[in-house]
Amino acid sequence: MKYAYPVTLLCLLLCFSCRPKKTPAKTDAAAVRELPPELHTDLYGNWVGDFISISGEEPDYEDVARINIRLTRITAEGVEGRSVVKGNDRPMKGALTVTGNKYAFVMDEPGSDRHDGRFEFFIMGDTLKGRWKAYKATEVKNPVKEFTLVKKPFRYNANLMLPEDWEYVDYENGRMQTELYTNEDGTVDTSINKVYRAASEEVYKLNGSASELTEKQLKNLKKLDLEIIRNTIFARHGYSFKSKGVRQFFDQVDWYVPVTNNIDGALTGMEQKNVALLQRFEKYAQDNYDSFGR
Repeated sequence: MKYAYPVTLLCLLLCFSCRPKKTPAKTDAAAVRELPPELHTDLYGNWVGDFISISGEEPDYEDVARINIRLTRITAEGVEGRSVVKGNDRPMKGALTVTGNKYAFVMDEPGSDRHDGRFEFFIMGDTLKGRWKAYKATEVKNPVKEFTLVKKPFRYNANLMLPEDWEYVDYENGRMQTELYTNEDGTVDTSINKVYRAASEEVYKLNGSASELTEKQLKNLKKLDLEIIRNTIFARHGYSFKSKGVRQFFDQVDWYVPVTNNIDGALTGMEQKNVALLQRFEKYAQDNYDSFGR
């Protein structure tokens, strides 16, 4: 019995030595080193400007939206980015060709949405210029767009306001109004005119991101006033609006950069409270319609 322990110990040592050795897990640092190096990072960021429909070969300036082409990763293996326009936030991938100081890109959206397509553009200096073509040209109203963009940083700023020298008229949602008028000879004729609703000066005075709004401030406002004040809160967070009726008030604002179609969790507590109050007043507010020149 006195030899049992050495024999047992020898068997255990042999068993452990025969076990297959585990390959040590790669460290995060090693995994990072295996990624291809990023190139031309100075091109990263938001490239923002007008997304203009092409009718035939001519630009259709009645159909314009603000687009953001955001470049997020460039390597020798390819390019990644996103397109944000008209409430759509789509990933895209492609390739880059560099010739001198010209960077030419071909970028494809996934194709799972009927509004997806191919972007072909180039960057020279501080300008990005190109065209987009829909994959499903027969399923969209305007299958070809062109754009000339400049780089714009996005920073949330609660104090951003709409320009004071603009005319805030809802030209996208006019309606026909019939009016009767009496001629000099006493006969009565009918006049049919298109009329629109207009906002008051309160849209560039009340800030729902910087201070808590009160019922007293809102109770006499027009419905359009309330809508614009509420949507300005969303615009400060870079929300991309789908409705042209809303986009008409923000697409030409210099500070507005559409970066996302989802701002869940982005609003401050005060902004959430103000949005709820504005929506409550919108339900019962009215608008005055009048004739305006464009």
